[in-house]
Amino acid sequence: MPVAIIAFIWQCFSLPNMAGSTSRAPRANVFRLFGRPVVAMGMSACGLLFMGQFALFTYVRPFLETVTRVNSSGLSLILLTIGVAGFVGTLFVSALLSARFYLTLMALPLLMAAIAGTLIVAGHSLWIVALLLGLWGMFATAAPTGWWTWIARTLPEDAEVGGGLMVATIQLSIALGSTAGGVVFDHFGWQYAFAMSLALLLGAVVLTFFTARQQADAR
Repeated sequence: MPVAIIAFIWQCFSLPNMAGSTSRAPRANVFRLFGRPVVAMGMSACGLLFMGQFALFTYVRPFLETVTRVNSSGLSLILLTIGVAGFVGTLFVSALLSARFYLTLMALPLLMAAIAGTLIVAGHSLWIVALLLGLWGMFATAAPTGWWTWIARTLPEDAEVGGGLMVATIQLSIALGSTAGGVVFDHFGWQYAFAMSLALLLGAVVLTFFTARQQADAR
C-alpha cells in the first residue's frame, strides 16, 4: 500500500498535461483493426512473445527446486535478482527503442530464446542459472515497453482501442503459454517446456521482422 501511494504521488507530479481531443471522427472497431496486416502481424508477434515468456517463467520455481536444486534462501535471492534486473531493464530500454526500434523489438525475444536454450543445457549449474535468469528478468520486463510504444506509433488515432486489444492479446497469451507450458512440463519434462518457450520466442522474432517490413512498405 505505501508503494502504491508513492507511485500515485509520483505520477501526479511527473506525468505531463494532455490536451483532450475534440474530434468527432469515428474510432476503429476493435475487431476491424485486425483487418490491417501490420496490426494483425504485430499483435501475433506480441502474443508469441508472451506465450514463450510465460511457458518458461511460470515454472521457474519447480525448475529451480528440482533441477538446479536451490534451497529456499537461494530461491528467494534468485527471484529478487529477476525483479531488480527487470527494473534495470525498464530504465534502459527507452534509449534502445529510440535508437533502433524494431531491432530492439526483435533482439529482446531472440536473447530470451538464447537464455531458454542455454538453461536446457546448463540447468544444473547454480551460478549460470542465476545469471541467466537475471538477464531473463531484464529482457522480459523491457519487452512490454517496446510493444506499448509500438501501439502508440502504429495506431496514433486509435491508441485507446488498440491498447484494449493489446491487453486482451497479452492476457490470452499468458493464459495459453502458462497452460501449455504446464502440460508439457508435467507430461514430457522441463526440457521440452523450455524448448517450447524457445520456439515460441523465435516465432515472435520472425513475426516482428515481418511487422517491420509491412510497416515500412505501408509508408
